[in-house]
Amino acid sequence: MPVDHYENFPVASFLLPARLREPVEAIYAFARSADDIADEGDATAVMRLARLNDYRNALNAMERGEAIRDATLAPMFERLGRAVREFGLPVQLLRDLLDAFSQDVGKTRYADFPELLDYCRRSANPVGRLLLHLYDRTEGDNFHLSDCICSSLQLINFWQDVAVDWRKTRIYIPLDDLARFGVDAGDIDASRCDERWRALLAFEVKRAREMMLEGAPLALRLPGRVGWELRLVVAGGLRILDCIESAGYDVFRHRPVLGKTDWVRIAWRALFQEKKQ
Repeated sequence: MPVDHYENFPVASFLLPARLREPVEAIYAFARSADDIADEGDATAVMRLARLNDYRNALNAMERGEAIRDATLAPMFERLGRAVREFGLPVQLLRDLLDAFSQDVGKTRYADFPELLDYCRRSANPVGRLLLHLYDRTEGDNFHLSDCICSSLQLINFWQDVAVDWRKTRIYIPLDDLARFGVDAGDIDASRCDERWRALLAFEVKRAREMMLEGAPLALRLPGRVGWELRLVVAGGLRILDCIESAGYDVFRHRPVLGKTDWVRIAWRALFQEKKQ
């Protein structure tokens, strides 16, 4: 299984407490369906943005406690509204996700790493923060650690999906990093994995790994099955990075996909993290 889409976040896993499965599913359904509007199918940019605006209108109505006028969206937003009310979830985090998906419709390049991290702040970090609200573990620097994990997962997705994103005319590797290592769009188009490319991706992999390791202590703070869920997520992300390295950074021809033996390694890494506590 690759780190892809929203599968890098827990979705009603058997490791989650039963009472949290419904709200996690509600958040997932909202995030995935909105992301699909931005990314999937053959709709025009105008159509995609209009539909995402329908989501905003439904979100605003949900927040005000009003009926959702769009009958196709009403069941999903009524379900999401129950989770928001029961757990006091900040609606702004859901708006941030919609902003990121809308940005994906038109923006295909990022000038530098801070600009890319701002995208991650809205495309990935809200999910981790929403989960912390569900777990009632919003104290201290937990949000920061969660942001590190979520942004790292987003970056890992970018590094493993360079070829996939290029087919959508997108490049998520910062332009100043490309220039620094002497790589350009033509090299990506040609799937050119030479010394320049390997040096570039080694730099980006190191960046994502350091961010993941910075956030990893959060998994030891969360109790019981929730903590185990997060330890597996962290270990899975790190394993994808290992696979990118093992493939000589040739993500054009060897997109990392986790198999059965990888999951043994992931479980062992998660267990080892537990023992270190």
